[in-house]
Amino acid sequence: MTCTKTTITEKISEKINHSPSQAKDTVDSLLEIMKSTLASGEDIMISGFGKFHVNKKAPRKGRNPATGEEMVLNGRRTVTFKCAGVLKDRVNGDSD
Repeated sequence: MTCTKTTITEKISEKINHSPSQAKDTVDSLLEIMKSTLASGEDIMISGFGKFHVNKKAPRKGRNPATGEEMVLNGRRTVTFKCAGVLKDRVNGDSD
């Protein structure tokens, strides 16, 4: 089962004894900060969790698969995530 934003909100509400609306506001604020930080081109590093890294892709040659026509694909930015060793160990059941 996938952990959704709603699930996270409910867990935060229970864990820190806040109302569901306060927990939702907290999650929304955190996600908005992360989105705006990444959109500005900055990386995000959360100790013990991992790093979100913004990569810049250069324009490149491509081909339209339907017509075979060559074209230039615009440059773009992508976001990658590299998990911290602590998280990797926990996911693999190696935690203490």
